[in-house]
Amino acid sequence: MTAELKKRAGKGIKNIDSANGNGKEKDRDNIFLSATSNGLDASKAIVDSEKKREINNNSNSNSKNSSKDSVDTLVQEAHAREIEWSWLWLVGLAFVVVLSLVTRMYRIQNPAKVVFDEVHFGKFASYYLRGEYYFDVHPPLGKLLLAAVAAAAGYDGHYLFDEIGDDYAAHGVPFVAMRLFPALCGALIPPFCFLSLKELGLSFSASFWGALILIFDNALITQSRLILLDSMLLLFGVTSIYAWIRFYKERQSPFSLSWWLWLSLTGVSLALTLGVKMVGLFTIAVVGVAVLFDLWRILDIEHGLSMTQFYKHFAARSLCLIVLPISLYLSFFYIHFALLPYTGPGDAFMSPRFQSTLSGNEIMAKSVSVPYTSQITLKNKNQGVFLHSHDAKYPLTYENGHVSSEGQQVTGYHHPDGNNVWEIFPADQSLYSAAPEYFPTATEKERGLRYVKNGDLVRLRHVGTQKYLLTHDVASPLTSTNMEITAVEGDERYAETLWKISTTDGKVGDKIYSMRSHFTFISVPHSVALHPNSILPEWGFAQIEMNGEKKLESKGNVWYFDEIIHDTIIDGVDKYEPQIVQSSRKAAGTMPFILKFLELQNVMFVQNAGLTTSHPYSSSPNEWPFVIRGISFWETKEGLRQIYLLGNPFIWWFCIASVGVYAGIWLVDRIVFRRQVDLLGPSLRRWFDNAIGFLFLAWLLHYIPFFLMGRMLFLHHYLPSFIFSTMLAAALMDFVFRLSRERGPETIIEDKEAALRVPMFVWAHKSGPFGSVLFVGVLGGTLSAFLWSFAYFAPLSYGSGFPVVEDIRERKWFKAWDFQHA
Repeated sequence: MTAELKKRAGKGIKNIDSANGNGKEKDRDNIFLSATSNGLDASKAIVDSEKKREINNNSNSNSKNSSKDSVDTLVQEAHAREIEWSWLWLVGLAFVVVLSLVTRMYRIQNPAKVVFDEVHFGKFASYYLRGEYYFDVHPPLGKLLLAAVAAAAGYDGHYLFDEIGDDYAAHGVPFVAMRLFPALCGALIPPFCFLSLKELGLSFSASFWGALILIFDNALITQSRLILLDSMLLLFGVTSIYAWIRFYKERQSPFSLSWWLWLSLTGVSLALTLGVKMVGLFTIAVVGVAVLFDLWRILDIEHGLSMTQFYKHFAARSLCLIVLPISLYLSFFYIHFALLPYTGPGDAFMSPRFQSTLSGNEIMAKSVSVPYTSQITLKNKNQGVFLHSHDAKYPLTYENGHVSSEGQQVTGYHHPDGNNVWEIFPADQSLYSAAPEYFPTATEKERGLRYVKNGDLVRLRHVGTQKYLLTHDVASPLTSTNMEITAVEGDERYAETLWKISTTDGKVGDKIYSMRSHFTFISVPHSVALHPNSILPEWGFAQIEMNGEKKLESKGNVWYFDEIIHDTIIDGVDKYEPQIVQSSRKAAGTMPFILKFLELQNVMFVQNAGLTTSHPYSSSPNEWPFVIRGISFWETKEGLRQIYLLGNPFIWWFCIASVGVYAGIWLVDRIVFRRQVDLLGPSLRRWFDNAIGFLFLAWLLHYIPFFLMGRMLFLHHYLPSFIFSTMLAAALMDFVFRLSRERGPETIIEDKEAALRVPMFVWAHKSGPFGSVLFVGVLGGTLSAFLWSFAYFAPLSYGSGFPVVEDIRERKWFKAWDFQHA
């Protein structure tokens, strides 16, 4: 330890020596130029400058030796203090671990019912054990871990967590074991935050205080005790930050074993974070920004690295923080696909090619080619509505003041109905000369049929009204920029009734199949796509508006043939091309892993962005730090019991206030420093910017992106930011009540540049591990208030209930807190 500390300090002095040497060479050159420009003898000028340099060297040498002696003294003292206090940190860590475990495990068996989103994540774990393909907007790692725990507990996935409130015992589910793993993850969050604060240079008192307020936060406890993903996400997020801090502290020993270890562990932790939920991208952003600052620092020529050495640093970070996490992230999906070989409820989200890789999937067995003159139903892939029409007309004037054609309504309808049926015909070249010439295949000649193919121009005739589908240059009812879709009789407007059928994959001329061929219908003369929009007013029978969408690439434009009625298709089977019903143990198709991965990623992003439906417990980001709204997880009238996700108000308010105070101090310091008023001193300012600033960045990057999202959001989305705000609060308390009173190295070491190179942990703990009596008193006082608030709301965190309704009403501090019995 001593040798390493001396090495770090010595390297700083060495850099200063080098910089000073360069300055002296520059001074010599300036003297030479000055002397020659005044007509003096150049050799005499050099002699004079050498004498001056010798005097300066002696003076600087004495100064540097004195500075180095001072640094060595500080290093030795810091080393002695670390040895003296090491037991205290170990005892503190053990206490934090035990207390965190107790608060998370307490009454974990209650309630023995399905609670809130356990209905989803328990179900997903069951699907892994059954091997049935499912879809979720989150990456698979968290659910894989839950499934592994369930399997280890002897569970076979027989129950699908059907309803909130279902009894676990009645279905034989090892729910306690499945809850224990998230609880263990949640219990490890405070210890890693405690260690992170220690590595950032905080005192024992402040680090311990920061861990305790995380232990006694009601929201973290509630979210950690159930079969949910968030405790895993939070744990991997804080381990990412801890590993990065440890790596950064190894910067004076590049490419050493410990340097590689912590860099690699940072990459692994980032992959685990992203593998649980996509919001892990925010943690990646935090570390990414830190990496950019780090690379910018070592790129400085004064740092002493050649470009070759810089490239090695860049390559190492790329390997461990890009290649390694991506490889691990891909492996999670590889395992995901391997464990889900059979058809399941997630099939419908995927492409026909993807579905064909799942054993037992009926898409291949029910899929038939489509002969012209068939009666068909068209179904939209995105909204699930059928193309529908009826005798009713559009009103002459819409609510928005636009005028219609008063044509026949064409809509989208969610249910099977006789008015969903259309006939499909090829374009007649005699009526539309631009139609491509048709050359029948040998098979078509033999069967006397013509099949629908990719790239064909087609007409759709509504069976019930005998009118042809058409779009024209009239504004649609709800979207004035898009075209109205209607239906007309006869051939007078023949061109406007033509549609080009274009599949999302494949090549022109490929045969179209029902169910598994996805395509767009594009108006030939107007180049707009058939597109379902939103619900029509009463005159449209609350059906879905259909319009001509100018954005041809829109996801909502994709359709498929759902049902085919034709003489050659009997009971859903083409007599010319009978499908072989798949074995339940064999898939019909194949698809490369990387294509399956990319498709699933795309569907995850699209579906996640589409979660815009309102929810009774959703909330907005501006409400989260102030605990204005919570989430009811479970409730029963028996014993007035309810589990309600609610942050400890005193802790949350104190932490968001600390964030504001930090920003205020930073701003004031920068303003007065511009006027050459130094309030902090260089060493303390450097720590204030680098340590607390890093925590502020983590809070900010985990919080601000939610303001840009259109999807529904909940209080638990703020938990990563909340954790970093608690760490920031602890660091700020240490700064205000202890560090600002420490004697910085610049007051001890004569050489100011050397003083700036002294690591923070060498000088910042002279007052002991606890700080002043005032400091400890402030920490103890605030902690007492936090503990009271925790105990006051604990019955809502643990679902232990209340004796009388009045007790619940007393705790309803905000009207938006949805306490069921109040």
